[in-house]
Amino acid sequence: MFENLTERLERSFKILKGQGRITEINVAETLKDVRRALLDADVNFKIAKQFTDTVKQKALGQQVLTAVNPSQMMIKIVHDELAELMGSEKSDINLKANPAIILIAGLQGSGKTTFSGKLAQWVKNKHNKKPLLVACDIYRPAAIEQLKIIGNQIQTPVYTGQPGQNPVSIAIESVKEAKLKGYDVLILDTAGRLAIDEEMMAEIASIRDAIKPAEILFVVDSMTGQDAVNTAREFNERLDFTGVVLTKLDGDTRGGAALSIKAEVNKPIKFVSTGEKLDSIDIFYPKRMADRILGMGDIVTLVEKAQEQYNIEEARKLQKKLARDQFDFNDFMTQIQQIKKMGNVKDLIGMIPGVGKAIKDLDIDDKAFKRIEAIIQSMTPEERSNPHIINGSRRKRIAAGSGTSVPEVNKLLRQFDEMRKMMKTIAKGGNPAKLINRR
Repeated sequence: MFENLTERLERSFKILKGQGRITEINVAETLKDVRRALLDADVNFKIAKQFTDTVKQKALGQQVLTAVNPSQMMIKIVHDELAELMGSEKSDINLKANPAIILIAGLQGSGKTTFSGKLAQWVKNKHNKKPLLVACDIYRPAAIEQLKIIGNQIQTPVYTGQPGQNPVSIAIESVKEAKLKGYDVLILDTAGRLAIDEEMMAEIASIRDAIKPAEILFVVDSMTGQDAVNTAREFNERLDFTGVVLTKLDGDTRGGAALSIKAEVNKPIKFVSTGEKLDSIDIFYPKRMADRILGMGDIVTLVEKAQEQYNIEEARKLQKKLARDQFDFNDFMTQIQQIKKMGNVKDLIGMIPGVGKAIKDLDIDDKAFKRIEAIIQSMTPEERSNPHIINGSRRKRIAAGSGTSVPEVNKLLRQFDEMRKMMKTIAKGGNPAKLINRR
């Protein structure tokens, strides 16, 4: 995510390294490079210029603080301005009405239908709400069926109306259905087009006028960069939407949409979405995103994701098992499942400060777990509980059963043994570094 922009900004800040003071000359040179980096990230020229002018104004004449060099001072100023550019603080979604009606808008292919399902699951899990999905896209082939499949996956009903009904009528009837059956959040997936057209705009404006939604969320593919910003402007002029959703952010190496859209339409980015998994949706935090853009990681979000999968009672049991050296492959499999639920592995590792740059060229895929899972699943219950009994003949059988090789089984067993020793040391309050140094 944003790796091209991160690299360019890092190069820009190197201009100030070794300088004793921020001066007009070295600031101008640095910001010239920063502006180029923003333009390469597909940020609008006017926004890029305003950004660098503001940074210059704040940076000039500032004395270097104790133990802070000019490069660090500039990074701090740029970080704060990036966060400000993207909205400064997070913007909450309005769920106060009953039902809270949320209208989803955007171009075809932006990810509206998938996001509708993600949002339904999010309000269920995070806010303990009872959502109803509404299929208002009667034009795209299989759009209604796609929403039904998503609804089934997250155990949320989908209202489709009667055959032949127009989208406005479906929307009106869905509100009555929600009130009648006690649904407290209504999420309407509307039709998109391949390009903005008057017919589409008129229809979605009619839906808005008929149901008076609490939220109108504009969903846009972040990888379209400046086109996303232009589309947002035109949608906002007609709909006056309340917030933006950036989808496919995991594939956006530049970041132009995230950096420009708030400044262009003066509407907050409320959610970001990555990947196809229905739990891959996050509230947008401008300061955390600024951290990630500047290569500082996002440890707060990583901890929050871990806490979502964290069970205190299970953790206590696990700690006791570790202290007694009873951690086995059943426990290991449970930990793998919890990590997978947190999201894309490479994205998670990239949230650790200083690690993102180191792994940017590595191919870290969720599929990496599949071979490990296959090996563990090929073990007998006794072998999983007592790894020490896995001898040569058992290793051959496990390799054959998992479609792997004996060296791969040996490697997993060796790594598991090393990990178990380290975890036991940590559980007992010891220093794992001593264990590493001994090897």
